[in-house]
Amino acid sequence: MKMTYRLMGLDCANCAAKMEAAISKLDGVSSASVNFMTTKMVLEAQDDKVNEVLSAAERIIKKIEPQVILKRA
Repeated sequence: MKMTYRLMGLDCANCAAKMEAAISKLDGVSSASVNFMTTKMVLEAQDDKVNEVLSAAERIIKKIEPQVILKRA
């Protein structure tokens, strides 16, 4: 399942790269892309692991940049 999210408050290109690398390594993730310029994250994950992946991705994002709010685009 492919999902697109807006990362509200993302203000660090290096942090975006860290988020992308960490989220890409999650179990069940086929691909993850975090674009700093558009503040969008495109995430492709296995259908049966979507909820787990989203929870883990949100924890990663909050750990790297606590002020970022994840919003479905």
